[in-house]
Amino acid sequence: MNLEKQLNKESATEFQSGIDRLVEGIKKHYASWTDWEEGIERFNKGVSIKSGRKYTKVMHGSSVWGFIANGDGILKGIPYFKGDVFKAASWASPAKHVRGSIFDTNTYWYQWTGPKYRL
Repeated sequence: MNLEKQLNKESATEFQSGIDRLVEGIKKHYASWTDWEEGIERFNKGVSIKSGRKYTKVMHGSSVWGFIANGDGILKGIPYFKGDVFKAASWASPAKHVRGSIFDTNTYWYQWTGPKYRL
């Protein structure tokens, strides 16, 4: 395998690991918010991911939790990078500013209800 293919494979694996960490963090935050076991189980089953061309949509049931950038780009004049997380502006589009990154091991920038506003 040549170097470029190897780097692309490692990048894709790291991206998926970041998404998995984010989803687990969302589920853990919800579990810390309530002790209702049936509700926690229902919430955990409702969290899903839908990949698109530019963004990966994080959903809970029929609601959009937020968006993850699949690559580098510019949104409404502001640059963003692969793995950046946005609040949802609507069902199909992210809000203007980046709220965090899936590659960040800290979890202060999101909660189970969605990405927080940056201070």
